[in-house]
Amino acid sequence: MSDLISDGNTKVAFATSIANLSAPTVAELTAASDWTTRLTPDGLKADPATADVDTSSLASTFTTNQPGRRSYTVELTFKRGSTPTEDQPYTTLTYGATGYVIVRRGVAYTTAFNTGDKVEVYPVAAGEAQNIAPAANEVSKFMAPLKVTSDPATRAVVA
Repeated sequence: MSDLISDGNTKVAFATSIANLSAPTVAELTAASDWTTRLTPDGLKADPATADVDTSSLASTFTTNQPGRRSYTVELTFKRGSTPTEDQPYTTLTYGATGYVIVRRGVAYTTAFNTGDKVEVYPVAAGEAQNIAPAANEVSKFMAPLKVTSDPATRAVVA
C-alpha cells in the first residue's frame, strides 16, 4: 500500500459557467482558468462542516444527534503577479464575482482534464479580497474568501 502524495498532484481552476455540476465536461474544464501555479502551497481550503440536529427528548439521559445542514468554507490564497496574466486571480475575484472553483486531487497537475476524472465543483461568490501583510522573504499574497452559493458537487465525474 502506498500513500497518495498531494505535492504536484492537485489542480485548481476557475470557470465562469458549468452546466451540470455533477458532470462537468472536458470542454468546460479546459476553458476554465487554471490557477494552480498562482496558489500558495497551503492556499487551498475547501472545508466542510455539518451542523448537529439534537434528537434527544425530555426523557433522554444522553444527548443524541443526527447530521443537519452542511456548509463549506472555501478560501484561496494566491501569490500576486507582476503581469496581467499572473495577477488574473486578483483581478477576477472582485467582491461579488461569481463562478465555479474546480478541484482535482490525486492526478499530476500537468495532466489535462479527462473524461472520468473525479473533481470537486464549488459554485461561489467572492467576498472582499484580503491582502496579506508583507513579510521578509515572502511574495506578495492575497486571500479570497469565497461564499458557496448552492450545494457543491464534491464527487463529480468529468463527462
